[in-house]
Amino acid sequence: MKTLVFSFLLFALLTACNKHRSPEKPAWDLVWEDNFDDEGLPDPNIWSHEEGYVRNNEKQYYTKNRLENARIESGNLIIEARKDYWEGNEITSASLHTYGKKSILYGKIEVRAKLPTGRGTWPAIWTLGENIGKIGWPGCGEIDIMENVGFNPNVIYANIHTTAYNHVNGTNKGDQITIENPTPYLNFHIYSIEWFEDRIDFFVDEILYFTFKNEKTGNEVWPFDKAQYLILNLAIGGSWGGQQGIYDSIFPAEYYIDYVRVYKMKQ
Repeated sequence: MKTLVFSFLLFALLTACNKHRSPEKPAWDLVWEDNFDDEGLPDPNIWSHEEGYVRNNEKQYYTKNRLENARIESGNLIIEARKDYWEGNEITSASLHTYGKKSILYGKIEVRAKLPTGRGTWPAIWTLGENIGKIGWPGCGEIDIMENVGFNPNVIYANIHTTAYNHVNGTNKGDQITIENPTPYLNFHIYSIEWFEDRIDFFVDEILYFTFKNEKTGNEVWPFDKAQYLILNLAIGGSWGGQQGIYDSIFPAEYYIDYVRVYKMKQ
């Protein structure tokens, strides 16, 4: 009888411990990285440039291969928005992407960055489906790893956009986290996602604050079974970033990226 009672108590204790045990973190293998070590323009083997006035009624003109707007300096990629009236464009900035050069399907994306701030800034780290040219947005899927607007400087936003869930229809899925000490515009933080077949987890400095789950109801909800490409950009104004105006005092606005790393789960 004593043996039976002891066995029962031991089982209960182990069960309680298992309930409170943190899930093991996945182990990752590095697939590619850019540490921005070489001064000058971003590596053309990894990055391409968007050019022009692209989306969201934003006020910046994205330039191509212009050091004033995108350069590597002292170990950082600096994306700089300027009010410089370059070639008749009042505000210039840069948007870099890996389309056609670096595909991502499942795994971990990690970016260490220090954000610009001030009313009108709208920096982002995000991905789009590589099939956007065939099926368009939002059917291609969009993963917003990090967004920040200068009128709400301590808040980091995560969002996803699909045919079923997107901001145009007011159905987008996302969450936010407040970073006050140290602030995201005075210090570097690590912004990342872990992307699995059944979910996407969003982190700031390893703090999980949003999970989007695969509802297994089709591509309208989960287009994230196809490759995406990465985008780093600094927008000014626009449908969200410009909701409370654009202050001249923000210029030049500098967005620092220390590194980009992409991993696959160890087999």
